Amino acid sequence: MKNLKVFAAVALMGAGLVVLAGCKSAPPLAQADAQKLVEAKYAADAAAPVSITVNDTGMQQGANAKLWARTKVYPNRYWADFTLTPEGKKAVKLAKGDVIEWRPQSTEDKKYVVVLQTAQTTHPKIKDVQPAQEAGETRTVVFTEAVNLDGVDATLQAIAHNPGNKLSDKKTATFVLDGDHWKLDSIQ
Repeated sequence: MKNLKVFAAVALMGAGLVVLAGCKSAPPLAQADAQKLVEAKYAADAAAPVSITVNDTGMQQGANAKLWARTKVYPNRYWADFTLTPEGKKAVKLAKGDVIEWRPQSTEDKKYVVVLQTAQTTHPKIKDVQPAQEAGETRTVVFTEAVNLDGVDATLQAIAHNPGNKLSDKKTATFVLDGDHWKLDSIQ
């Protein structure tokens, strides 16, 4: 009876080893590989304009750089219309027409802004890619998605650094195993 128990224990251990030997572990997901997969996804997406929030300081910067010129001042003395110059039309796209309608609530209104779109379209930049973390059968990678201002007018780049603009955001990419390679599943 004792031999039978020993035989059964050895058989169970052998079966367990066979099952374990049949399991393949997932290949590692290197930071560089994760970055390449995210960059490839962004490169495949259509390039998009950059939204730039323009406050009072930004309006002055744009006027000084001759991207727009004040063409009308209203009786209250703090509303104005600014028309895009030929240089401004190369740098900025407005939702309609070529006039920025500046309508703060008072001369002291420092919170009033307009949002402009760059004429130049770009893809986001990826940086600060963190090591992959296991999440069940998937891997997640946290990274920073940064606004790409390459090719954007220098004055608009300066305005983009004014308060009210968000130039980067933390994102999480989820990867799934596709055969023996990792594939990007989603970005949030």
